[in-house]
Amino acid sequence: MVRYHRMKGRPTLWLPGTDHAGIATQLVVEKMLAAEGIKRVELSRDEFTKRVWEWKEKYGGTITSQIKRLGASCDWTRERFTLDEQLSRAVVEAFIRLHEKGLIYQGSYMVNWSPNLQTAVSDLEVEYSEEPGTLYYIKYRVAGRSDFLTIATTRPETLFGDVALAVNPQDEHYSQFIGMMAIVPMTYGRHVPIISDKYVDKEFGTGVLKISPGHDHNDYLLARKLGLPILNVMNKDGTLNEVAGLFRGLDRFEARKKLWSDLEETGLAVKKEPHTLRVPRSQRGGEVIEPLVSKQWFVTMEPLAEKALHAVEKGELTIMPERFEKIYNHWLSNIKDWCISRQLWWGHRIPVWYIVGKEEEYIVARNADEALEKAHQKYGKNVEIYQDPDVLDTWFSSALWPFSTLGWPDVSADDFKKFYPTTMLETGHDILFFWVARMVMMGIEFTGSVPFSHVYLHGLIRDSQGRKMSKTLGNVIDPIDTIKEFGADALRFTISLGTAGQDLSLSIERLTANKAFTNKLWNAGKFILQNLPSQNDISRWEILLAYKFDEEECLCKAPLPECWVVSKLHMLIDTVTASYDKYFFGDVGRETYDFFWSDFADWYIEASKARLYRSEYDSDAIIAQAVLLYIFENILKLLHPFMPFVTEELWQSLRKRKEALIVSPWPQTSLPRHMSAIKRFENLQSLTRAIRNARAEYSVEPAKRISASIVANEEVIQYISKEKEVLALLSRLDLLNVHFTESPPGDANQSVHLVASEGLEAYLPLADMVDISAEVQRLSKRLSKMQSEYDGLVARLSSSKFVEKAPEDVVRGVQEKAAEAEEKINLTKNRLAFLRSTVMVTK
Repeated sequence: MVRYHRMKGRPTLWLPGTDHAGIATQLVVEKMLAAEGIKRVELSRDEFTKRVWEWKEKYGGTITSQIKRLGASCDWTRERFTLDEQLSRAVVEAFIRLHEKGLIYQGSYMVNWSPNLQTAVSDLEVEYSEEPGTLYYIKYRVAGRSDFLTIATTRPETLFGDVALAVNPQDEHYSQFIGMMAIVPMTYGRHVPIISDKYVDKEFGTGVLKISPGHDHNDYLLARKLGLPILNVMNKDGTLNEVAGLFRGLDRFEARKKLWSDLEETGLAVKKEPHTLRVPRSQRGGEVIEPLVSKQWFVTMEPLAEKALHAVEKGELTIMPERFEKIYNHWLSNIKDWCISRQLWWGHRIPVWYIVGKEEEYIVARNADEALEKAHQKYGKNVEIYQDPDVLDTWFSSALWPFSTLGWPDVSADDFKKFYPTTMLETGHDILFFWVARMVMMGIEFTGSVPFSHVYLHGLIRDSQGRKMSKTLGNVIDPIDTIKEFGADALRFTISLGTAGQDLSLSIERLTANKAFTNKLWNAGKFILQNLPSQNDISRWEILLAYKFDEEECLCKAPLPECWVVSKLHMLIDTVTASYDKYFFGDVGRETYDFFWSDFADWYIEASKARLYRSEYDSDAIIAQAVLLYIFENILKLLHPFMPFVTEELWQSLRKRKEALIVSPWPQTSLPRHMSAIKRFENLQSLTRAIRNARAEYSVEPAKRISASIVANEEVIQYISKEKEVLALLSRLDLLNVHFTESPPGDANQSVHLVASEGLEAYLPLADMVDISAEVQRLSKRLSKMQSEYDGLVARLSSSKFVEKAPEDVVRGVQEKAAEAEEKINLTKNRLAFLRSTVMVTK
């Protein structure tokens, strides 16, 4: 995108940067410390963050170096990091402004808790996987009665946090128990009410549901709706707390095993059965997430989301591919408040200070000095304050990226409007919600404008089997390794050919094919360079550059192959430019690839040799040189956004010039083209293909030149005969024995007759191509062998025993082989008949 628009003359800036990846980075550094025998809690916060900065200095540039090696056309002098001083000030300012508007609040709500990481994570950072598990059936005694209610649960250890049993009000099996009390097993007789709610699924388990609002999102919502208490049985590290009694201190999974064993001993365990679970796992650490009620900081999202929805509705923001617009709208329409606090040490610390002894009171400030001053004003001079230990979600910091990197809050909203209407965001579809939607909301909130007018979503790069790359699977592909083997250009071209928004499987086959394409481009450049005048031959270069193929008059005078290839190029420029403007990058790559490989390399370069092998001062040789240069330079321009390294190298080598390819102007559109020349050269191509096919069919030696009589009307003969040398070169014909006539030759009966297209035929003397007698003998032997194999297949199919007992696919396979053999036999018989008739005519 950047390279294309720069060549189009637009001011461009790709501003590079990285975020601090709070959870991921802290996790890596903690593992590094653990290898040294050090736990994070054994260090002070400052000591730990110092170690993280050291790690960042050593390894943090890996992604940047990969992006550079990939040829990202960024302004690296402006590289940013989310913990830079200016960006950090922007994060604090955003928090303060949102808090002042009442959009940031603190409260105890259910969050996704990561016991290993010891922090809350957002809904978007939780990945669900289908895993084998167990459904446990447990009996709860109805208080004051001999009846029992059996519940089914996948997490028996949470029963210590049960606050009710619930049944569906329409379930007649349990209607008599509604309003009574049940005794929670293993809790020394703790009673909970038996209630009814339509939320309960009568078909799941037994139809009786244990309500543990401290450890289940749905139970939590039900408890809040019905005013039930919330009981937490879990410590932050995933062990059970004092509410679990004798199970206190046990890991949640160990507690599950021990509890079930105890329930079996007391006769309250009914049964357990296999059950497929939808397990929530941390996207970063991979551990099972624990739903937990915790005191956190949140952003009220509904008013922010409303503006972001309107931006799309009003056309201020376009999301591509269009189908993601519906996903964007659905998420924002059903958005929940955003938990932005993380219990980490690496990141932007929450700008909140508490009053010692009055922890329910807090002060929001830009720094510690401002916080202390506010505390003195409110509580007097004899107060102590301390900062909230939590940090902000990395995505909160990153959501400010589009405007914080450009100077906000020091730059006014009006200044941002100079940038925003022309900006583009290109990112993976997997972070549409993590990042894109949040940038839109924050941009509108703080600058009054959407931070970009277009969002282009690309897919994920998967392995050759279509699997998402992960360290667990061991299928992570380092782009640097791929570049070493295949080159950056081949890698860029491969991943750019994907369809917008769809994942791309990165296979060795694709990379190998596009490495071959890169080599083909290089070899074409090498051929052209070898056939151009010396750089010091100024007069010859003046003659070459005097040809203006972008002008109608010059194109009209060009010979047929030159007029054809230039016309095709001009059509390609229009098509490719339109595809670039529509963000159809896969189409750009495929269209340019096809033109270069087929039209230019396979046809025109080969045709040009008929001119180049003449005297270097021959007029046709000069025009061929000019066309080769003109076409190739334009191909380099069209391919440069995809393949910057090889195209720039070739561009610099072709001739002396003042500007690099990266800043050269994009080719003009709507240039002249001659449709009649295209049609005429296509006739020449059809004739060449027909002759090549005939040579292959009769196994003519590649080096052997054969005679040909070309039959057509006067008009066709006129333009085909002018390119007699080209036809002879491409078709390997004997130049002195290529004849043009309006009627079949006298030896037509002894020739192979070809119909190239309507009104264009060729006759190739058979004697020129094969030794007829030897060919008759060869084909007769071949026919005998083929007939024998065919008879064997027919015999098998004639056997009722085979047809009835053999598998259907085996029988079908034999039938297909027999049909194919019969077709080959008929072709061979026809060939033999033709050869024998030729022998008779000759005699």
